[in-house]
Amino acid sequence: MQAGQEVICLDNYFTGRKSNISQWIGHPRFELIRHDVTDPIRLECDRIWHLACPASPVHYQFNPIKTAKTSFLGTYNMLGLARRVGARLLLASTSEVYGDPEVHPQPESYRGCVNTIGIRSCYDEGKRIAETLCFDYQRMNDVEVRVARIFNTYGPRMLPDDGRVVSNFIVQALRGEPLTLYGDGSQTRSFCYMSDLIEGLIRLMNGDHTGPINLGNPNEFTIRELAELVRIQINPELQLVEKPLPQDDPQQRQPAIDLAREQLNWQPTVSLEQGLAPTIDSFRNLLGSAEGCGT
Repeated sequence: MQAGQEVICLDNYFTGRKSNISQWIGHPRFELIRHDVTDPIRLECDRIWHLACPASPVHYQFNPIKTAKTSFLGTYNMLGLARRVGARLLLASTSEVYGDPEVHPQPESYRGCVNTIGIRSCYDEGKRIAETLCFDYQRMNDVEVRVARIFNTYGPRMLPDDGRVVSNFIVQALRGEPLTLYGDGSQTRSFCYMSDLIEGLIRLMNGDHTGPINLGNPNEFTIRELAELVRIQINPELQLVEKPLPQDDPQQRQPAIDLAREQLNWQPTVSLEQGLAPTIDSFRNLLGSAEGCGT
């Protein structure tokens, strides 16, 4: 909207919050519609940012059938809309299509190692079929598609109860609780700050490369290293406790971003240490407000 474009926002508020877009409500070029993408909708547009789907295990495992429907039916409906109005569609896919990878780091050419019947498969396989639909619509109906495989992303306005490791550690630390490691904390992740991801998505949408293309920070950290960084910024005296690993939890995750560098001239610029500071401040304000309302 700052660029003069009109925006129509669809959200069913399962994980989204009106407060996240409150600054735009009432803007003459912004329209908000409560809608679930598993149901068709008729609109006029020239760009579709298909970002809909719960992405944290706590949320996508809450109703795994609905999660799969969001990826399949939601993508089917959005592609149908794109075909009808001649719009370009960007799909927010995921690094979870690589499953528990046997190739490290993961390039776009890697086909993955996914448990098709496990508790995470509703999300992993859902995004795989979403990618399939995008390229079938491109081949059969000449629909313009862009597919981003998004790796672990964090930043302000995350939900405190979403079960992701960044939010878990920060919330526990702010409450003075021990930080919970699942397993011994040796599994790895690569954390991309939200502003870097947004820039990558914009470049992908506006560029000529169809994808799939990895968007993530290639700097790899163990979960224990992340816990130490959070402790340093909040309370170095906090203890670490270990619990059993969840089923099918990937042991390693790191994007190869050569294609993004080449095709989008993109790479992350915000380090994990830099990104944690505003994220912690956001959670501190959120938890402080919640505690104030409860007194």
